[in-house]
Amino acid sequence: MIDTSSLLKTFTGSLIATVLQYGWSPDTNSTDFKGYGKVADCSLSGFVPSFPSNQTQLTVPSDLNPEYIGLAFGVQNYTCSSSNTFTSVGAVAEIIDASCYVNASWFSTIQNVLYPAWDELSQAMSIQQTIELVHYLNPPANLAQHYFVQNPVTNQGLSPKWDFTSNGKFEGNSEAFIIGKVNGTLSSPDDPATDITWLEVLNVEGKIAGELFRFDSVGGQPPSSCTYGNDSDISVNYVAKYIFYGGDLN
Repeated sequence: MIDTSSLLKTFTGSLIATVLQYGWSPDTNSTDFKGYGKVADCSLSGFVPSFPSNQTQLTVPSDLNPEYIGLAFGVQNYTCSSSNTFTSVGAVAEIIDASCYVNASWFSTIQNVLYPAWDELSQAMSIQQTIELVHYLNPPANLAQHYFVQNPVTNQGLSPKWDFTSNGKFEGNSEAFIIGKVNGTLSSPDDPATDITWLEVLNVEGKIAGELFRFDSVGGQPPSSCTYGNDSDISVNYVAKYIFYGGDLN
């Protein structure tokens, strides 16, 4: 079992170290951690994410190979619109490389372990502060960051970006990112009122991936209503997995 809470006391700012590098108890089966220490080098050949069988919104590509799986923690940002509902205005997240752990016994539920740990840490540190600290610590499991930028096609509105350029094997590679557009959405099969939707995202710009999916989400949904002109913008904690397909970089 992953002992997240006790290790948070030791590695206060390093959620990555807590969950994926130091976050196992001595009695954990060592085979669960085959590939430990490798980053962006573990093959995902044959791996298929577990999507509900009765849905057609998310279609795993047959002509692209899975290259990376990231475990993200961060915030979804919202503003109160004139319809008295919260509208998304982007997100900010840090992404841990989980590519070497897809065969671990805990992989399917790791998001449920990470969420309360991130929720606890966020009481003391913002996601921006956490990302800065992660960059300072520079652990090998640090894969990418997720945030929003101006739409590169219309130059209006925002588009999601997954940025691999700041660390690891792609550090300094200006093409190691993907800006995407949503191609399919699926309400969370676990708790759609609390957990943000699962997504299929197609490449608009960048060479790190041709397509990606967000799945296994926990948290991130705003309250169902707000009062326009009265309620402030909010940030809602979330955790999710991202799987990246294709791309032109090795």
